[in-house]
Amino acid sequence: MSAAENIANIKNAYVAFSAGDIPGALALVSPDAEWVVAGDSVVSGSYKGHDEIVGFWMKLPEKGFTTTPTAFFGDDDTVVVLTNTTLDGEDSENADVLEFEDGLLVRFRTIGEIEQFERVFGAK
Repeated sequence: MSAAENIANIKNAYVAFSAGDIPGALALVSPDAEWVVAGDSVVSGSYKGHDEIVGFWMKLPEKGFTTTPTAFFGDDDTVVVLTNTTLDGEDSENADVLEFEDGLLVRFRTIGEIEQFERVFGAK
């Protein structure tokens, strides 16, 4: 898919995620995708497949997580989304890096304030 198509699709996925629409948020996620959470928090690690990814997502509302995209950049296989994120009342700016194959998200990782997750969820 083109960068413009990936960006348009991922914008819809962020809207779905923010609305709690799990099927809508998963629509572009490959069944064997990897969701990487950096750092040394209790929730850090690699989540693989829909079940593990959704399991991770379900932990976020417990801590008041919100994410608001502010800009999208991409090429045919990678989209970078700049976001404003709130977690347990703390605000941060991050960059989500989304990698695609054949129009499906195969890898997601966030670059930014990993210490925020460690403070909010606790260290391993």
